[in-house]
Amino acid sequence: MQNAMTVSTTFDISGRKIKEYKGIVRGIIVRSPTIIQGIFGGLKSILGGTIGAYTEMCEQARKQAYDLMIAHAEEMGANAVIAVHYDASEVAVGATEVLCYGTAVVLE
Repeated sequence: MQNAMTVSTTFDISGRKIKEYKGIVRGIIVRSPTIIQGIFGGLKSILGGTIGAYTEMCEQARKQAYDLMIAHAEEMGANAVIAVHYDASEVAVGATEVLCYGTAVVLE
């Protein structure tokens, strides 16, 4: 059984010593809403309130970016990722890039 990757937004892991820094790892995904999400999101934006279809799309994009970052860290031989951040930007009309990045390390 493989140990789960330790992930933190902090620069260290309490009670653990960093043995080796592997480098920056990232996961990048570009998403746009599906036709259904676009229709429901457009209708909801007219009526006002929380736009659940867009929230769902954003959460899916964040999860995919996170999973890609973890895979990148595993490829580098890390067992933890510290200083994790998310960033997002619009790369085209209706298409958003979500980036999840951090520093891959080996904990003792």
